[in-house]
Formats: sequence, structure tokens, C-alpha cells
Amino acid sequence: MPLSLADVGEENTVKKIGGSPEVKKHLENLGFVVGGNVTVITSLNGNVIVNVKDSRVAISEEMARKIMI
Repeated sequence: MPLSLADVGEENTVKKIGGSPEVKKHLENLGFVVGGNVTVITSLNGNVIVNVKDSRVAISEEMARKIMI
């Protein structure tokens, strides 16, 4: 399921990252890697703030839909 549908406070493991090579590289630079853990801190209108690699990152709903957990 995409990260945009994850429950707040639940720790999940990244299974797959979709999108163009540029999008995959951008998300990888933010810390989203396959096998990595990600926790949704808050969700507002589909946009999410997540904890990834001990950092808080805000991503749009569009980007969150490309990250499969």
C-alpha cells in the first residue's frame, strides 16, 4: 500500500519506490530506501510528515503515493 494511506504513528518498512529515475533519486536522497523504516508523524490533506533515518521530512501526497510500504 502507498505511504499516503499509512496510519499515523505506525512504523512501516519501505518495500518499493516508484516513479521516474529522477523521483527515485530525490526520494533516496531524502532517506527513503527499500528496507528502511518510515513512521508517519502527521497527515494533512494527503500530505505527510514522516520520520525517516532520525529526520523529519515533509512530502506531498503525490510523492507519498510513489512509496510502497
